[in-house]
Amino acid sequence: MSTFAVSEEKNKWLKEKMESLNIREEDILEKFIRSSGKGGQKVNKTSTCVYIKHIPTGIEVKCMKDRSQSINRFLARRELVERIERLSGKLTNEDIKRLKTKKQKQKRQKRAVLKYKTAIKSKT
Repeated sequence: MSTFAVSEEKNKWLKEKMESLNIREEDILEKFIRSSGKGGQKVNKTSTCVYIKHIPTGIEVKCMKDRSQSINRFLARRELVERIERLSGKLTNEDIKRLKTKKQKQKRQKRAVLKYKTAIKSKT
């Protein structure tokens, strides 16, 4: 696997994740196309948008978040890893964050209801 224009830790993390999910570079079809949106002349002249397809699962990812092709390659693979994790039933970082905020909101709501009930009881 080639290295991308991100930190060594991120490259290492991506490599480990791909190995743990049995995603091989040979199974990924990669194309570079011209981006749309922000970036102006740079985006219009260069093919910075990355399109990848994981052949065994048929999952397609298109990434044009950054003006750098290398960073977009990394982001596209990261998105592919997250989608495959979701398919396998594992909790992703986003899922964990979502569950955590849901629990926090439930706690706040419960405390608010208790506070409201005690305020009504003290008035009567």
